[in-house]
Amino acid sequence: MTFHEVRFPPAISRGASGGPERRTDVVTLGSGHEERNMRWADSRRRYNAGYGLKGVDDLHAVIAFFEERRGRGHGFRFKDWADFKSCAPRGTPAATDQVLGEGDDGTTEFKLVKTYGAGLAPWVRTISKPVSGTVVVALDGVAQGSGWSVDETTGLVTFETAPDEGVAVSAGFEFDVPVRFDTDRIEVVLPHFEHGEIPSIPLVEIRP
Repeated sequence: MTFHEVRFPPAISRGASGGPERRTDVVTLGSGHEERNMRWADSRRRYNAGYGLKGVDDLHAVIAFFEERRGRGHGFRFKDWADFKSCAPRGTPAATDQVLGEGDDGTTEFKLVKTYGAGLAPWVRTISKPVSGTVVVALDGVAQGSGWSVDETTGLVTFETAPDEGVAVSAGFEFDVPVRFDTDRIEVVLPHFEHGEIPSIPLVEIRP
């Protein structure tokens, strides 16, 4: 499967609905107690971008984007306006936002991640699509202006020299969600020439 490093129109995605989903089997026993089996280690995000359309120009943009992706054929980037930074949505990413790991005097590559929650059962999400020019990196809390690079198609940070043993590696960034269309059909409703809608534009997160 191929992935196109292009973003779904952000002005349209701003009005989308959706968010993370998980898959949990729940069995209620005769005693009334429950047994729960969490089938997915990681969550998966789903969206409906149909709510963000504002006119026929947006209709045209979505149809063109859909056709170029060949429906479900190719993945692409999507900006989730509720969760697109290493910090809170209204904050400014800082190099100390997210801990990527610790140096061991040998490892030079670290994956971008975002941790949700703290204490009881934090979940670490791998970030594979950072936004160009937004990644900042720190070693033991000190921002590093050079000596490292980031692959913006995979989220892999590579240091020229391996961080010393025990040194905390952290980063801040903006990121997109890798998704695909979850349909091979777009249905347009056009009651008036200057006004139309696509009631459903389902998108689903993928692992590119």
